[in-house]
Amino acid sequence: MKTMRSTDGKRIFRTTDEKASELYHNGDANYAPKEEWKKEVRDLNKPKETTEKKVKTNKPSKAQKRHYRKTL
Repeated sequence: MKTMRSTDGKRIFRTTDEKASELYHNGDANYAPKEEWKKEVRDLNKPKETTEKKVKTNKPSKAQKRHYRKTL
């Protein structure tokens, strides 16, 4: 599979290797990176996931607790 962009730049699509070669040689489309297709076509209609960040608490280890007790 190859990612192609039409020569006018309006359309990005995925196609087979043979069809991509044919389109390129005819001048109908140019090769494009897959990341462009992912951003503009594949992920366009996906809802944005809202993930809440968990607050990380750093609990003291046993050695740190021991050290705190010795300093008091």
